[in-house]
Amino acid sequence: MQSFCHTAAYPKPVDIETHHTLPDFMMNRGGVSLRPGDGIIHSWLNRMLLPDSVGTGGDSHTRFPIGISFPAGSGLVAFAAATGVMPLDMPESVLVRFSGEMQPGITLRDMVNAIPLKAIEKGLLTVAKEGKVNAFSGRVLEIEGLPNLKVEQAFELSDSAAERSAAGCSIHLDKAPIIEYLTSNVVMLKWMIAQGYGDKRTIARRIQAMEKWMANPELMKADDDADYAEVIEINMSDIKEPILACPNDPDDVKTLSDVANTKIDEVFIGSCMTNIGHFRAAAQLLKNKTELNTELWIAPPTRMDEKQLKKEGVYDTFTAITDHTEMPGCSLCMGNQARVKTNATVVSTSTRNFPNRLGDEANVYLSSAEVAAISAKLGYIPTAQEYLSEMKDIEPMEAQIYQYLNFDQIGEYEDQADTVPIENILSS
Repeated sequence: MQSFCHTAAYPKPVDIETHHTLPDFMMNRGGVSLRPGDGIIHSWLNRMLLPDSVGTGGDSHTRFPIGISFPAGSGLVAFAAATGVMPLDMPESVLVRFSGEMQPGITLRDMVNAIPLKAIEKGLLTVAKEGKVNAFSGRVLEIEGLPNLKVEQAFELSDSAAERSAAGCSIHLDKAPIIEYLTSNVVMLKWMIAQGYGDKRTIARRIQAMEKWMANPELMKADDDADYAEVIEINMSDIKEPILACPNDPDDVKTLSDVANTKIDEVFIGSCMTNIGHFRAAAQLLKNKTELNTELWIAPPTRMDEKQLKKEGVYDTFTAITDHTEMPGCSLCMGNQARVKTNATVVSTSTRNFPNRLGDEANVYLSSAEVAAISAKLGYIPTAQEYLSEMKDIEPMEAQIYQYLNFDQIGEYEDQADTVPIENILSS
């Protein structure tokens, strides 16, 4: 699969030429080509995964929430695509085992940041570059204890393995959420064929493979006697406030109380770390606002998320308070498209906050969409008390807010999927 998520929003002349030539090159070789404005490749590629698959990609955030992936350089990825084989020295694993119950107001992004926080406490990770210690580096990050996560939620955890410098990530999920995800994805892939995406035979074969797996679902799992380089235990009941990554290092994590009241200039809600639920939550927290003390940037991960959010009226909240509703894609996260102002202090839901990535001399905190939205409203990072007070507006509506795109339950996708003759495509 290929996309234009790094270049679609602010294309240079060479990008526009590539937008016209690369899709045919890919599809003529059996690849699946996305279109400018479709959004982030990871959010799309996840929809094509099989639970027992091993994959690779030329982007470090190729981090499958089901199956497992090992991102690599573009040359090695091309070799794997051409031959179906990838040289790999299988690394050791670090096990992160979650237990307890997630507390009110706490989000999965806080669980993401709890991993380096606990590793720092155990001496398995250091922030200082000199003599850097990182137990995750080059190893597989295996995660247990959250078997009922939706696959979209699981990707928040697997995606963050890139920031841990892990070679790959595997998350133990039960069969039910995976079957729900694949059932939805079969409809979406049929919709893609109906919409003229190609290569249609590749998409049809993937639909067939998904249906075959669901008829006899088997999952990868660790051996009972598996040996790990390190084991990190995280009791979610102990996490009572959000955890953020501080400027400008995703390993430099601190609790909300440690950074509260920091003045904020700009806020970005987007990147492959977000899904449709984050935007609904942000809109709920920003409702009835007509202006902000900060610059707010909004960039949904895919065209489908944007369309659904507009249909639900969620976008009305955003367009009332910002002009920065970006085309679905990477936007500020990549830093080669839009940029924040020089010396800005930013709260972002993006993947990384390396120096100068989002803007020149910018100081960037990485947080959940919920912390980001409240910071945008207040003009500063909230205290734990302010945050939990604001999150009370979310609690009664959690089931509706954190509901994901099940394409098999959305009429326009179902209707088009019903018109796609898979058997005819496969036999042609």
